[in-house]
Amino acid sequence: MPDAELPPLPEPETVTIDGLAVSLYGRPAGIPIILSPGLDGHGAYWRPQVRALMNRYRVILYDHRGTGGSDHADLPEPYSVSHMAGDIAAILDGLDYEAAHIVGHAAGALAGLQLALDAPERVLSVAAINGWAATEPYTARCLDIYMAIYRAGGPEAWLRAQPMALFPAEWIADHLDDLDALAAHQAAGFPSAQVLAARIQALSDFDIRERLGDIACPVLVMGSLDDMLVPVRASANLAEGLSNPQFVAVPWGGHAVNVTVPEEFDRYLLTFLREL
Repeated sequence: MPDAELPPLPEPETVTIDGLAVSLYGRPAGIPIILSPGLDGHGAYWRPQVRALMNRYRVILYDHRGTGGSDHADLPEPYSVSHMAGDIAAILDGLDYEAAHIVGHAAGALAGLQLALDAPERVLSVAAINGWAATEPYTARCLDIYMAIYRAGGPEAWLRAQPMALFPAEWIADHLDDLDALAAHQAAGFPSAQVLAARIQALSDFDIRERLGDIACPVLVMGSLDDMLVPVRASANLAEGLSNPQFVAVPWGGHAVNVTVPEEFDRYLLTFLREL
């Protein structure tokens, strides 16, 4: 996401774990916190949060399998969110961590929730940003439309259309040059049609409504009132079914709220983490 106005971050340590490109910031002895991005899968999505977290935490960014700098081989079929959760566990294993805080956006939120079900001992907490317990038909329709755009025009068409689902219109209008530069950069490492379709199908199939009460760790659920991709009620319904939730409805910021209002987002996240 555009970060031209942000001060430069220190160079991360980089490592490849089971085909996943991982970047490490902050204190090596800090509490591990893994930030898992959304559908595009690029760990750099979380750059606006690194500086706020790195003084206390070992901040771990990674590109999802099939995206960015990670292995671009075709994904297994059927592919599921459990596969995404397994990649987080693989990163923990590769870095020799027993458990970590998981901050996830949309697809990354689902992966964190799934890991809290599949291996609860690996998860200290989850922050689920514009995530859900079961995919809304509206969200599934949006993803199908974007997949059709990809098939018709390739990554470039997807990346030009995508901001309309991620950001408020005013923010897009003020950042067109940044978004065009970002799209040109991301196109080279964009997922293949097979990978993207498999990831979209995994999100569309996701449904843990009957298991929400089994998630024991604290969960921050954050939803944006003006999210054009995931209705905020999806976040509210997710929080309602959890055993240990905190729910925050952000009034403005769109789907990529951590990018559009990073200071506000960071306050919510840090307050949640400090209270654990």
